[in-house]
Amino acid sequence: MKIQVNARNHAHYFATDPGENILYGGLSKSVDLPYECGSGTCGTCKARLISGELFDNWPNSPGRKYIKSADEFLMCQCSAVSDIVIEVPAFVHTIEVGTCTPDFLGGRIKAVSLLTHDVMAISIELWEPVDFDAGQFYLVHVPGVEGFRAWSMVNYQRHATTLDFVIKKKPEGALSDWLFSKSREGVEVEVFGPLGKATFHPDIAQNLLCIAGGSGIAGMMSILSRAAQCDYFTRYTGDVFFGVRSATDAFYLDEFASLCSQFPETLHITVALSEEEASASIVADYPQLRFEKGFVHEVAGRNMQGRYQDVRAYLAGPPPAVDASIRMLLQARVATNNIRYDKFS
Repeated sequence: MKIQVNARNHAHYFATDPGENILYGGLSKSVDLPYECGSGTCGTCKARLISGELFDNWPNSPGRKYIKSADEFLMCQCSAVSDIVIEVPAFVHTIEVGTCTPDFLGGRIKAVSLLTHDVMAISIELWEPVDFDAGQFYLVHVPGVEGFRAWSMVNYQRHATTLDFVIKKKPEGALSDWLFSKSREGVEVEVFGPLGKATFHPDIAQNLLCIAGGSGIAGMMSILSRAAQCDYFTRYTGDVFFGVRSATDAFYLDEFASLCSQFPETLHITVALSEEEASASIVADYPQLRFEKGFVHEVAGRNMQGRYQDVRAYLAGPPPAVDASIRMLLQARVATNNIRYDKFS
């Protein structure tokens, strides 16, 4: 199907396969259509149909609450039945040459393991290698569950053949129920990506500040991995704040301790416990880390006072935690172009 996108700057043209969602088709053809979650939740990819016919692949997607008129639709959920013309209320540019261009890939769930009682680690083995930037995410579709889900990668390497994720169990979540009900090793899945613009590149040449709650730490682990691989913390500082409810909800403490041991003078990782003080035993077990009581944005705010100069901040986690962190950073006069996050909901 031929797609014409009338954007605020100029028109773009590309073609999609039958049944292919318009957003994914455009991105895979290097047309940088607006999106954030890419999975039918946030409403950022809302567009208006000018002519032609569409099919809505997920009429009950959460993001439909942002639809205000009959001619509006979500590009990430709708496919073209005929040649169409659509209008996007944003500037749309061509994805730069050399950028990791999103595309569909197949793979299988290679391994799963519980990190806590309600957090799971999943590795997906891909049929072919991919490149992605630290901090990006993939959309994952599993058989029998409607829609794609956005998951940030934990790992980082070029020509990756495995994508590692951290998944939080959600009450009454269809995919959560599917994942946590029984072992899914060997199940074939479909992925689309990489996506996301809250990415880290060593040439940013700034100190790093990472604030994450719960499974939002996944993308931060990818950023820390890339930074460690290029010895970034021999030149710049890193402050990481990881928020969980209690010590039993914490994970990746061994990985954090190992990273801090590599860069003891410049990398500092603090675990924020919102519901309790850290026990003497966990403090003794992880002398490389810091533990404080409080919400993660509060703990970060206390520790970062007077140290925001030349900082690039990355945020992730539940929307209330991200929103609170944004407010804290803006009050500290951190420039908006130095606050990076991807909105999944």
